[in-house]
Amino acid sequence: MQTLIARWRDLTRLPENGEIPALHGVRALMICLIAAFHIWQQSWLTPSLTLFGHVYSADTVLRSGYLWVDGLLLLSGFLCYLPYAEAAAAGRALPRALPFYRRRFWRIVPGYLFNLLVVLLVVALPQKLYENPGRLALDALAHLSFTHNWFYFSYYATPLNGALWTLAVEVQFYLLLPLLARAFVRMPALSYCLMAGIAFLFRAFVAAWPDSSMGFNQLPAFLDVYANGFAAAGIYVSLRRRMKEDGWTRVLMTACAAASFLVLCGLAAGQAAEPLGEGIRRGQMARRYLQSAMTALFMLGVSLGLGGLRLLFGNPLTRFLSGISYQFYLWHQVLAVQLRRWNLPYSPYPEPNRLYIVDWQRQYTWLCWLLALALAVLCTYFIERPLARLGRPNRSKERKRI
Repeated sequence: MQTLIARWRDLTRLPENGEIPALHGVRALMICLIAAFHIWQQSWLTPSLTLFGHVYSADTVLRSGYLWVDGLLLLSGFLCYLPYAEAAAAGRALPRALPFYRRRFWRIVPGYLFNLLVVLLVVALPQKLYENPGRLALDALAHLSFTHNWFYFSYYATPLNGALWTLAVEVQFYLLLPLLARAFVRMPALSYCLMAGIAFLFRAFVAAWPDSSMGFNQLPAFLDVYANGFAAAGIYVSLRRRMKEDGWTRVLMTACAAASFLVLCGLAAGQAAEPLGEGIRRGQMARRYLQSAMTALFMLGVSLGLGGLRLLFGNPLTRFLSGISYQFYLWHQVLAVQLRRWNLPYSPYPEPNRLYIVDWQRQYTWLCWLLALALAVLCTYFIERPLARLGRPNRSKERKRI
């Protein structure tokens, strides 16, 4: 019994190396919700469960799945600011910008470029999706410069991967990160208010447009999301340093996780009920701040909550899924769209989803998930990680210089 108790404590204790195991599960969960939405867009398969005479449908979860892109950006802001918060709390020098840029480059760019190249050679060119070489050159230039979310032709009308707009937002944020993070360390309240204020003003400006499609997902519209990520990282570091790891603290943080989860469910239900098109975009902008604040509270709650909650989100499986999540995100949507175009699995009907042919819907959904996971594993372990090692400093050379 004592051995089991000791093992449980080891599994649920926060490691001293700064890693937050529960966030692996949070990332994996949000990626899965986003992927479920994109695959549902093609399959129209809406699972349901009948329990004690009541039908529980996944419709709300599927229809609102795109909301969790905001959650991924929030998590990015949290993790990027965390080293600054830890350094400031310990009285150390703040992280330098160049190592951050090097790590981000080798983590993001190789897989991104490989995805673009494969989609171009396997999908766009064989299917003659570009009108002329000039349009191809402009689209390629926009994607290579990570400005493709600025232009309609490379955002909505691109023959390449439509899900990559989030990478443009992220890279633009990375360029500003050292400046924003240093300002947040020195003047947290003022910096938070400025970032949130810019986001609110920008979204109000965009909401005044008849069509907000080209504005609601630009970087300024997410600055309050990143600000909430910064604030959550600072709160996490403060809690780790000042609060005891006792039962009452874990109960309190678990209660925070539960309360925020209920609010997030309500936000998702409200968003799922929005009318298509402009209603969805305006609803998303209206809910963005509260959603990011509640997601930040949920992250803090599961990271510092009861042991069972920590283990649910932080375990070997969630760590593995989190590790392949970037490649899974890159591939899942474009794969789902192409399987429909290639009529895989085969259906004699041109639009089997509209006819609600359940056998086809199930086969297609399983095929999307399995192929996307397989591609994610292959690209993570044979492309992303080997190349990411190039971005790590050669410590033996550094010791020689010292």
